[in-house]
Amino acid sequence: MAKHETPLLDELESGPWPSFVSDMKQQAEARAKNKGNVEYQIPVDVVDDLMGVLELSFVDGETHWKHGGIVGVFGYGGGVIGRYCDQPEKFPGVAHFHTMRVAQPGGKFYKTDFLRQLCDLWDFRGSGLTNMHGSTGDIILLGTTTPQLEEIFFELTHKMDQDLGGSGSNLRTPADCVGQARCEWACYDTQDLCYQLTMDYQDELHRPAFPYKFKFKFDGCPNGCVASIARADMAFVGTWKDDIRIDQEAVKAYVGGELKPNGNAHAGRDWGAFNIEKEVLNLCPTECMRYENGKLEINNRECTRCMHCINVMPRALRPGVQGGCSILVGAKAPILDGAQMGSLLIPFVEVNKESGYEEVKDVIEPIWDWWMEEGKNRERLGELMKRRGFQSLLEAVGVDAMPQHVSEPRHNPYIFWKEEEVPGGFDMDINEFRKRHLR
Repeated sequence: MAKHETPLLDELESGPWPSFVSDMKQQAEARAKNKGNVEYQIPVDVVDDLMGVLELSFVDGETHWKHGGIVGVFGYGGGVIGRYCDQPEKFPGVAHFHTMRVAQPGGKFYKTDFLRQLCDLWDFRGSGLTNMHGSTGDIILLGTTTPQLEEIFFELTHKMDQDLGGSGSNLRTPADCVGQARCEWACYDTQDLCYQLTMDYQDELHRPAFPYKFKFKFDGCPNGCVASIARADMAFVGTWKDDIRIDQEAVKAYVGGELKPNGNAHAGRDWGAFNIEKEVLNLCPTECMRYENGKLEINNRECTRCMHCINVMPRALRPGVQGGCSILVGAKAPILDGAQMGSLLIPFVEVNKESGYEEVKDVIEPIWDWWMEEGKNRERLGELMKRRGFQSLLEAVGVDAMPQHVSEPRHNPYIFWKEEEVPGGFDMDINEFRKRHLR
């Protein structure tokens, strides 16, 4: 029998979609049933009290979690998020309810024995509730007490060879797509780059020293399966610098109806005859394609690698063979300022494993130096870019301005030059300047 009445939570089970409330009730019942057989290390009724405090929050219209200060394990400033209830007498099971972030495996590939071991550990020393996965990417272990933190950390690191993730004002746990392990469109090895940067930047990950959080995310192609362009302070999006590969016979097969578009993703639904003009050419954002006399032609100089044509006709079109990635910076959800997408910083960089990814690190570290010098407390990189201007970032990283950095034409006619950028200096006669530099 439930410990607390939860009529408002019960309403969340009434819709057509699966509800987290049902999962919580199932876990509460399981803990109560095993009470005599398992010596849980935290209160048996932790999940019951969690539902009770959530119901009270709905009734009062305010949270009943208070900021408890810093809590963690020895040597780590991140990885554990302190949670304390402001009603410990009423809900003793969640007087402490700390959340642990655990570094997820690359591409989120698991073995079943690892998952069993993880669940057994968390049932014994935590609430048994998990979030697979949080928006950062980590394995999220929801709810334990302060005395259990070191015990859990020991078992994770010594028995499971698993590390904590990032939390606080540090590098958050890097996240990647499955990449070349399973995806034919991946333009670089996302898992290896993610792993190497995670290993190389352990200090930045576990010992907070940044103005605020910083996220790496690795997408193997512009389809963006981890949404790096919208969520990462630094996004690595796979791309290519040569031409899209075309199988003209497969193009004819799509046009003739022998091959179904979209990888037959809509099998069972009749979309009618495939119209390459309507579904591919007219939807190209730069209008760089044409289909004449049974042949598809692409002006690759104008292609922006949006992947639409490749997604529609995957048997006919493939990314080029000279793969690498674009680096975008400054994406975030609303914090001090509104949400914003990443801005293109490096259009193409080779992802070179043999060099230890030095080309990538040569971009990362100057950005961190600039942000830590100029950033305010709790100011994300994107907010600093907005406050100081994109040109300041380019100067800090040592990247020359280029047309790809322009998202839209300027709204005003004024261009401000520095004296060192003008051959001859500002003292040059304007007519001489026009003669030399303007066409």
